[in-house]
Amino acid sequence: MIVKQSIYELAEKRILILDGAMGTMIQRHKLNEDDFRKGWFENHEQPLKGNNDLLSLTRPDIIKDIHKEYFNAGADIVETNTFSGTSIAQADYSLEKYAYDINYYGAKIAAEVASEFTERQPDKPRYVAGSIGPTNRTSSISPDVNDPGFRNVTFDELNLSYKEQIRGLIDGGCDLLLIETIFDTLNAKAALFAVQEIFKELNTSLPVMISGTITDASGRTLTGQTTEAFLISLSHFPILSIGLNCALGASDMQPYLKTLARKSDFLVSAHPNAGLPNEFGEYDETPEIMGDQIKSFLEDGLINIIGGCCGTTPDHIHTISQLANNYSPRKIAVA
Repeated sequence: MIVKQSIYELAEKRILILDGAMGTMIQRHKLNEDDFRKGWFENHEQPLKGNNDLLSLTRPDIIKDIHKEYFNAGADIVETNTFSGTSIAQADYSLEKYAYDINYYGAKIAAEVASEFTERQPDKPRYVAGSIGPTNRTSSISPDVNDPGFRNVTFDELNLSYKEQIRGLIDGGCDLLLIETIFDTLNAKAALFAVQEIFKELNTSLPVMISGTITDASGRTLTGQTTEAFLISLSHFPILSIGLNCALGASDMQPYLKTLARKSDFLVSAHPNAGLPNEFGEYDETPEIMGDQIKSFLEDGLINIIGGCCGTTPDHIHTISQLANNYSPRKIAVA
């Protein structure tokens, strides 16, 4: 068994490469309803097509191949196929009771692939980040415009749901945890509280990455926080990195990354979209276009971890990986 180098040590030496979009790659397979049921949910009463997290159970071959493609493209870290793996998110499909399985098998598949690549190339260890999405509910904003005080989820409900997800990810073999696409910091705090509780219960600890999302040109999250406020509100937790993903393309994300790079005592990560979606909801930026934009992140020394979000593919990650090889990682200022 190969003991992988600490990711903290590796991050001091070079810029780390995160993978690209899971959903974009799944869409290429043109799957049908049966693919989301195979071996597990043949008799389930609701349509399941589009619930991509289920593919770790029903089509693990597809998920495994996607992880392999991203590692072959140069990724150091792949994310598990568990973005919507909480019982809260799975309630839309009446599949709450499968949340643990989704996370356990999602992590197990990615960990097996990472081990294969690490054994083949020990000088380039591969890591698995357990993807923890924001859920489809927000604890800071009412979903009812006529009742501003109403909430359709509580902090405790989020915490319990996240605990189940995190336990599955750890049991399945994750190296890191990635709380991502944060639009509501209170949701993220529930996830971090769950991380603390699970670490204590299991007597373990993993590096934790945090990534928020700027939702519009105002430069704020959905719940109104500026980038600096987002950073400050989560800096109490001993995280590996803080960063931004989704919603924006690389060029639009840069000003907010500059804020994180200037203010943060943690590593800084970014995984932007391949531009903004067109009228058909597709992403048009080629690897070359996206690479040119990300090059400015690298030249300005803003980044420690870089990858891609919606619309990005192994070709995008390969281009980004080749670029990053020519630059040094951002240095954390020592107070």
